[in-house]
Amino acid sequence: MQVSRRGWVLFGLMSVIWGVPYLLIKVADDGGVSVPVLVFARVAIGSAVLLPLAIRRGQIRVLAGRWRWLAVFAVVEIMLPWALLSDAERHLSSSLTGLLIAVVPIIGLVLARLTGGPERLTAARWAGLLAGLGGVALLAGPHLEGGGGAWPIAEVMLVALCYATGPLIANRKLGDLPGLGMTAVCLAATALVYAVPAALTWPSRMPSAAVLGSLAGLGVLCTALAFVLFFQLIAEVGPARATVITYVNPAVAVALGVAVLGEPLTPAIVAAFVLILSGSVLATRSGLPRPQPAPDLSPALDLSPAPDLSLAPDLSPAAALADARPQPDPGS
Repeated sequence: MQVSRRGWVLFGLMSVIWGVPYLLIKVADDGGVSVPVLVFARVAIGSAVLLPLAIRRGQIRVLAGRWRWLAVFAVVEIMLPWALLSDAERHLSSSLTGLLIAVVPIIGLVLARLTGGPERLTAARWAGLLAGLGGVALLAGPHLEGGGGAWPIAEVMLVALCYATGPLIANRKLGDLPGLGMTAVCLAATALVYAVPAALTWPSRMPSAAVLGSLAGLGVLCTALAFVLFFQLIAEVGPARATVITYVNPAVAVALGVAVLGEPLTPAIVAAFVLILSGSVLATRSGLPRPQPAPDLSPALDLSPAPDLSLAPDLSPAAALADARPQPDPGS
C-alpha cells in the first residue's frame, strides 16, 4: 500500500509533536511549577478541548459500564506516569529522558509474552532486548556514578513500564470502545484527581511567560491536538504503520534538548540512541508463527504460493485503540 501525502504529513506532525513534551516539561520544571500543577494544567486543558468533541460524536455514553477498567487505564497511562515523568525531569535532562522512554516497545514485548500473548522470542527479538538494555545501561551508568541518584532513572523506567502496560489494558479490556471518548474521559478524571494537590501547591506568583507557554503547549499541542491527529493518522495509514512514530520521537527529543536548552550531545548519548532504537525495531519485528496453509481438498492441484499473512498489519478496532495510547509520552 502506498502512503498518501496526507499520511506523510500526519506522520511528520506526530513525530514532532510527541517529541516536544520532554522539552516543555523541563522548561516548566525549571520555572518552579510543582508536579501537581504541571499535570493538572496539561490534563485540564486537554480535556477541555477533547470532551466537547467526544460528546458531539456520542462517544461518552458508550463508555457506561466500563468505568472500572477505564479508571485502571487512566491511572496506568496518565495519572501515574505523567507525575513521575515531571518529577524525574527535575534531575534529568530532557534528551536523556526522551531516550530512556524509547524502551517502551521492548518492555511491551516482554509484558505481552509474560501475560500469555502469542509473540515468540526469536533470535532477532532477543538481540533487540539485549541492545535496548545495553543502551539504558550506557545512559544510566554515568548519571549514577556522578551522584545523581537512582530514583530519577527508576522513575523514568516506571513511566516506560506504565506506557507499555496501558496498551495491553486497552487492547484486552477496552478494545471495543472509541479512542477519543476514552482519552477525553481519562484526561477529565485525572484533572479531578489533581485539582486539590494543584490548588495546595499553586505558585505564589505568576510564572514566567516561558512557563505559561510550556503549560499551554503541553495541554493544547502535545495532548489535545496530538490525540486528534493520531486518530486521523491511524485511520489514514493503519495502526501498524502509525506506531512507527515511536522510533522518531526520541530523536526529536534529543535534538530539541541540544538545540533549545543547550544539553550536551555526548558520544555515549549517540551510542545509546543507536542501541535503544535499533533494539526497539528488532524487538517489535513480527514474532507470530506463520499460519499453516489449509490442506487442498479440491481435485485440481494448485501450485501457487500461499500468501504470507504474518506481515499484514492488524487493522482491527482493538489494535487501533491499543496503538492510540499517549507514548512515548503520548502524553507519549
